[in-house]
Amino acid sequence: MANQEKQVKLYGTWASPLSQRIEIALKLKGVPFDYNEEDLNNKSPSLLKYNPVHKKISVLVHNDKSVAESLVIFEYIDETWKNNNPILPRDPHERATARFWASFIDNKDFFGGDKIGFVDIVGKIVAFWLQITQEVLGGDFFIPEKFPALFEWIGKLQEIDLVNECRPPREKHLAYVRGIFESLINALK
Repeated sequence: MANQEKQVKLYGTWASPLSQRIEIALKLKGVPFDYNEEDLNNKSPSLLKYNPVHKKISVLVHNDKSVAESLVIFEYIDETWKNNNPILPRDPHERATARFWASFIDNKDFFGGDKIGFVDIVGKIVAFWLQITQEVLGGDFFIPEKFPALFEWIGKLQEIDLVNECRPPREKHLAYVRGIFESLINALK
């Protein structure tokens, strides 16, 4: 098993919340992996080899076999490394419910209960991207007074070291989102 774990590669980009989801899942499971940063304007031969259909990130390679699409990769990771920190509930009905609903957080730290899981990792995009986007746009539409439960959940996520390890550096992330908006504005001219 340890030998198999060493043969895990993730192809992604630092700014992609989809790549970050997979990083969190692998770290949560304790799976060592090699991270391969992709330039989406100049895709590597490896990325094109491992995802010849969509030719995009995220791609997980395990023992030279590839799995694409972040939600599919989540399930692969959970099924392959079963003994460490389940991401999805084991009960089939609960697992189906977790996949479908993302809003049963009542009185729990995380969507699945007391520990971070599938819905929390997927929802991380809301927690971190929306805050950065709001800062770039200069608005106050996403504030704790309007969304107290959401901000409480974000606070719990921010307490988890491995989640923070997978976040892009703040200034780099801000510059990236500013660049996206500038490109959109220029494209509309």
